[in-house]
Amino acid sequence: MLRFITCFAILALANISTTAAADPPRWAIDHAKSHLHFISKWQGAPVKGVFKTWSGDIRFDPADLAASSVAIEINTASLDTAYKDRDDGLRGSDGFKSDTFPMATYKAATFRDLGGGKYEADGVLKIKDLEAPVTLPFMLEISGNTAVMTASVGLSRIALGLGKGQWKDTSIIKDEVSVEIRVEAMREKQAAAAPAEPEPEEASGRIGQARPTLGTKQMAVAANNHATEAAYKTLRAGGSAADAAIAAQFVLNLVEPQSSGIGGGAFLLYWDPVTKQMTALDGRETAPAAAGPDYFLNASGKPMKFWEAVVGGRAVGAPGTLALLAEMHQRYGKLPWADLLEPAIRLAETGFAISPRLAGAIAKAQAKGLDTFPATRAYFFQADRQPKPSGARLQNPAFAKTLRLIAKDGAKAFYDGPIGQEITAKVQAASNPGLLSASDLKAYRVKDRQAICAPYRGYDVCGFPPPTSGGVGVLQALTMLGQHDLKAIGPGAQAAHLFAAAMKRVYADRARYLADPDFIDVPTKGLIDAGYLQQRGAEIDPTKAGGKAKAGEPPGAPAPMAAPIQPPEKGTSHIVVRDQWGAALSMTTTIETGFGSRLMAGGFLLNNELTDFSRAPVRKGLLVANRVEGGKRPRSTMSPVIVMKDGAPALLVGSPGGSRIIGYVAGAIINVIDFDMPVAAALAAGHVSNRNGPTDLEAGTSAEALAADLTAMGHKTRIRDLNSGLAAIRVHGDGKLEGAADPRREGFALGD
Repeated sequence: MLRFITCFAILALANISTTAAADPPRWAIDHAKSHLHFISKWQGAPVKGVFKTWSGDIRFDPADLAASSVAIEINTASLDTAYKDRDDGLRGSDGFKSDTFPMATYKAATFRDLGGGKYEADGVLKIKDLEAPVTLPFMLEISGNTAVMTASVGLSRIALGLGKGQWKDTSIIKDEVSVEIRVEAMREKQAAAAPAEPEPEEASGRIGQARPTLGTKQMAVAANNHATEAAYKTLRAGGSAADAAIAAQFVLNLVEPQSSGIGGGAFLLYWDPVTKQMTALDGRETAPAAAGPDYFLNASGKPMKFWEAVVGGRAVGAPGTLALLAEMHQRYGKLPWADLLEPAIRLAETGFAISPRLAGAIAKAQAKGLDTFPATRAYFFQADRQPKPSGARLQNPAFAKTLRLIAKDGAKAFYDGPIGQEITAKVQAASNPGLLSASDLKAYRVKDRQAICAPYRGYDVCGFPPPTSGGVGVLQALTMLGQHDLKAIGPGAQAAHLFAAAMKRVYADRARYLADPDFIDVPTKGLIDAGYLQQRGAEIDPTKAGGKAKAGEPPGAPAPMAAPIQPPEKGTSHIVVRDQWGAALSMTTTIETGFGSRLMAGGFLLNNELTDFSRAPVRKGLLVANRVEGGKRPRSTMSPVIVMKDGAPALLVGSPGGSRIIGYVAGAIINVIDFDMPVAAALAAGHVSNRNGPTDLEAGTSAEALAADLTAMGHKTRIRDLNSGLAAIRVHGDGKLEGAADPRREGFALGD
């Protein structure tokens, strides 16, 4: 309780933010020269408090005050408080029901230039369900490349409205809280800050170091320890690669619900060592038969905003993941179907501890409507709508019931049974209802596609064809870069420049040509044609970055169509498995945005995959290839890859990461093949990303050091978090297996 009272004003100042209208320079905070503390009284006794753990972001441009912003966040659990002449005997005995903070927002007004490098800004603190807003000013002083921000304010608890009606003795809430903040920061010279654009799930930072796993017989890698363990135990029990991936996917649905599940879709590449065939199975979601190009247009004929389209039933497509799992099992399974669901059933019934990454994702998604619908709110939030914290035990009896039905009746219970009935009822009754019907579910079919392959440095790289753009994009990038001796060039600015230039051309072609080939004439063969890519690669200046790349004209290119403005998958995961018989798979699986549509049915989240279509069917007078049509599959960027050597799998790799997936996967392949990196190092290496615009460099990695050289070559560079989730298994020539998972997420590899 004491923490609640004495810290609330400092918490308010610790949520200072403005909406940036431009891209001002970033100022890196020097924590050693900064402090955040308060001096208060508790019934007359002095109290001093210091927050040990806090972070901040200062983006300030004296020439563009309207775009400048300051944001500071603190970890309230890190409070170190010292009391003089009194103990903390009042905690828990003063009438408050909990030791938590109410909702608060702080919006800063326009900065005022006071002259001499000094600036002032007012802010308005709004506290949910409490008194009127409170004005909290702060000062910012610039001297060369150093900025110092200070704030000092005295506020009574009565002014904040804290404790009103809570105590019989109101004298104890009349004391003032004196808050003092001093933040010193240095201007980042190398790169501009990244714009405020949605990322594929919120970055959770590096969970730890990438740890290699070695083996000779079998191996599995998934994005969560529970899923990897389920897959590995399945392999040890005599299961095939398909069996292991099925077990892992059901568990991921439970422990990583924001990323994938049976309410979503997936793409699978599978190598069968008996037939020597590469199979590409398409479990992508489909649009309802009744949907048309105007599906996401509002009453005035304008495209719905992204989040208006996401939350609710409108963006839910017919899920394909379960149908894909069932097809995998029918073709390649060795263990009984029901056995593969047991790990997930057991975990759903007994419960599991919420991981730090999942807890962070829940908290951040609340602002985007995760607590909108009753079933979802009850599952992810406490009774007071506070997000369930890391370490809390999460049980899902509804999902266990769903899995038992599927274990007994197979996919039929989902596509033509009680589970499907619940799905369509939820979609049609939700706010922002959708058109998904029972007939759409019953008509869903997994599609056999032809894997696409291209040579690279003596290997054959095989990827997934459209409707995903991932396979085409990875092959295009590698083929263009094959004209350069990257091994001799080595990791560094020159290689990063060539990589970024190739990726610009990949994304220009992606925007123009890629869509569902069952509806649109996609020139897949032309896009990966060696002659065409030789020409595209020759456009790259090895010493200078150009502007935005234009789409090329590959052989068989159709009539011009407009390039859509399309958000990427944001809730995605990847699984790779190699079994004792030599079968191997690479599978990327998604529900689109993190936590999908926010709708739950049967204990699992439903996708919002239809927002992967262009919400505007026409752009610049031309039809958009990726427009909504009934039964159509939206374009994707998922890039499951199997790299072959001498007729056998040599590298299994893939990643989540939205529209950046192509670069993540291509970069990992280059790290292994060209730069001879061990798998763990290849996945952990700093990312360079370009989607036909600025060149993004991963914050906190060696990639940051490339900014100066790349800027000198003409790149507009930005430092930002890049949230991949790579998973890979390398099969060496002597048969040894080497696997690892991306340290940016929670996965790991297991094998023997």
